Amino acid sequence: MKRLIISTLTAALLGSTLGLGQVHAADDIRPRMIRFGYGLNEDSNQGRAVKLLAEEVAKASDGKLKVRTFGSASLGSDDQMQNALIGGAQEMMVGSTATLVGITKEMAVWDTPFLFTDPGQADQVLDGPVGRQIMDKLEEKGLVGLVYWENGFRNVTNSARPIEKFEDFNGIKLRVMPNPVFIDTFKRMGANAVPLPFSELFTALETKAVDGQENPYNTILSSKFYEVQKFLSVTNHVYSPWIVTASKRWWDGLSETEQGIIMAAAQKARDAEREDTRREASQALAALKEHGMQINEVSPEEVQRMREQAQPAIQTVIDAVGQELFDQVQAEVEKAAR
Repeated sequence: MKRLIISTLTAALLGSTLGLGQVHAADDIRPRMIRFGYGLNEDSNQGRAVKLLAEEVAKASDGKLKVRTFGSASLGSDDQMQNALIGGAQEMMVGSTATLVGITKEMAVWDTPFLFTDPGQADQVLDGPVGRQIMDKLEEKGLVGLVYWENGFRNVTNSARPIEKFEDFNGIKLRVMPNPVFIDTFKRMGANAVPLPFSELFTALETKAVDGQENPYNTILSSKFYEVQKFLSVTNHVYSPWIVTASKRWWDGLSETEQGIIMAAAQKARDAEREDTRREASQALAALKEHGMQINEVSPEEVQRMREQAQPAIQTVIDAVGQELFDQVQAEVEKAAR
């Protein structure tokens, strides 16, 4: 009889403990509104991935965590949003790693011209230990890096002429991101490199304030640059990642459960975004041709000449990030190529 009473009490206490655990897990998620900004429009690969992230966060939190998305740079340029995150005025964003270089110098390594040769190689390096090591440097500056997404290989468009060799850049006013390596690379090609925020680019092309720009096919199509650009030259000169970041001030105030929900959603969206981006890239190239763009592929020999011309810019990257980190990245690139 005594044994039966003890067993009954034990079962009751265990049930009570489990119940408390469930209540605690639920209490770990507070109602929150998360402002998430991005530069492209909602119909872009970037916009679709942000929407998926928002849906996953809502689903996993039973609607308590609500991600409100702001596309088309409506919260400002990447630089402005990064500063808003640092100050705690905005919670999350996705943007280019290139605009983070002024905040965290190690991010410059992803701007290395001709660093990667294919997307799978980039995935392995970015998602590996050296990619995380570089991302973690952001915390010193008030940002938390979650995951890398894919913008893609960048190619050149302009309204003047096809780019078949680096000498063809001579005299072209080319919009580049406000980033020292991009500016230096194209200056060495002979272009007049003009740094401009992405949000101002279409108008600058339309008004002929600049002659050209460089971006992945998807961005060229979704931004309708074909309306104001005639020539597209396939250079694949830089693989450009995006990075999902959060305000450290805000992130540190979240529970581990909330952080886990957001991180899992960012990773799921990353995988979907990369697949979407790669599928869309081949479709985008065909669509740009249908829209009347004149497309030329730069020969491997001329790409090599461009790479040699860019060596001083690559040295600038090494000087900025340090030889040790650069060598670590190169070793991971070579390992991923095997």
